[in-house]
Amino acid sequence: MPPTRRRPLRTLLTALVAALVPLLAALTLTAPPAAARTTAVPAATLTEVTGFGENPSNLQMYVYVPAGVTAHPAVVVAVHYCTGSGPAMYSGTEWASLADRHGFVVIYPSVTRASKCFDVSSPQALRRGGGSDPVGIKSMIDWVVRTYAADTSRIYATGISSGAMMTNVLLGDYPDVFAAGAAFSGVPFGCFATTDGSEWNSACANGTVIHTPQQWGDLVRAAYPGYTGPRPRMQVWHGTEDTTLRYPNFGEEIKQWTDVLGVSQTPAATDTPQSGWTRTRYGGTGDRAPVEAISLQGVGHNLYGSGMAARALTFFGLDTSGPGPQPQPAGCRVKATTSAWSTGLTGSVTITNTGTSTLTGWQLGFTLPAGQTITNGWGASYAPASGAVTATNASYNGTIAPNASVTLGYQATHTGNSSAPSAFTLNGTACAVG
Repeated sequence: MPPTRRRPLRTLLTALVAALVPLLAALTLTAPPAAARTTAVPAATLTEVTGFGENPSNLQMYVYVPAGVTAHPAVVVAVHYCTGSGPAMYSGTEWASLADRHGFVVIYPSVTRASKCFDVSSPQALRRGGGSDPVGIKSMIDWVVRTYAADTSRIYATGISSGAMMTNVLLGDYPDVFAAGAAFSGVPFGCFATTDGSEWNSACANGTVIHTPQQWGDLVRAAYPGYTGPRPRMQVWHGTEDTTLRYPNFGEEIKQWTDVLGVSQTPAATDTPQSGWTRTRYGGTGDRAPVEAISLQGVGHNLYGSGMAARALTFFGLDTSGPGPQPQPAGCRVKATTSAWSTGLTGSVTITNTGTSTLTGWQLGFTLPAGQTITNGWGASYAPASGAVTATNASYNGTIAPNASVTLGYQATHTGNSSAPSAFTLNGTACAVG
């Protein structure tokens, strides 16, 4: 039998490479890396985003990201009116130009159903995770948070007419997502409810649905049963001559949100920002009162005008430099403890800057154990109240010098696990624990 002839090593390698190159090219074309599947959109351009997440009612998502978008930007969801669209809301309001000035991201949801009205009526829309428009809008927010590392403590909703009604619905369904809302010519959460598939509720539109503050508040609380965390602030606008969604709805919105936020229905302050306007504030006298209401004398349903978005922005608190974090720390250490009783606990968290430069502005990220929900906090603002939480510095403790520490704390309910969080990030940098 003749000896086996061996092929030179170089020949074998050449053949192997020739076989692998087409295969690798095919894999590259058909299976891009996971990190490449979520990409930022072009700056300063209204852009449609598809495949953003769960979207049971087939909404379209448009987003505007300014060229000067900040690190960990705030997010404003701007919701259009009936017959409108996301692009119409973009071109017909000042939110994009305000974003250019202040660096936040704007989401413009857009309805595809024939009416071009948002679903604020169905049982699905009026409960958290119910499977209608609010679910799709929440997915849009999640996409922006993932893509731009947005500040989850600074997410806001605003809208006109149908969009104002959706603003009320979003704040009721997702109180742990939104910090505040501004509704222009809307109705209270649940006022437009129907069970026959109709999108229109004439009794509500005509201003004949009247409830007590607690009854209105109970409708909101029923959207997310068991939730005990912080509730978003609300600003409402209405014209006295509104013949589409009549003026009594304005008073009913005030009753609802003062009850939800636990503040008096007696105004803490009343003024006239401009001729024909009456502004009342409830639960506080400053620009960020829990509830703010602006009544426009002699004005109809189409009340939205130039300058109003800027006033909403002031109510949100986005016309200042904001609480967003500044530099990344060179090093950090966190010590966290809890003191528990039957169904509750108090948590204490101490942050130490172990780097060599001063940290000005901070956000501490951590995940609460399952079953824990923050009900109160100090030393920082906390959002959301459960799950992956971001604690943003207060005005008095935003600066941490090298080797200096700040202590913050919270109260929370629990269902059995009262442990402290086990991992922390400071402005995105992982901290040592202990």
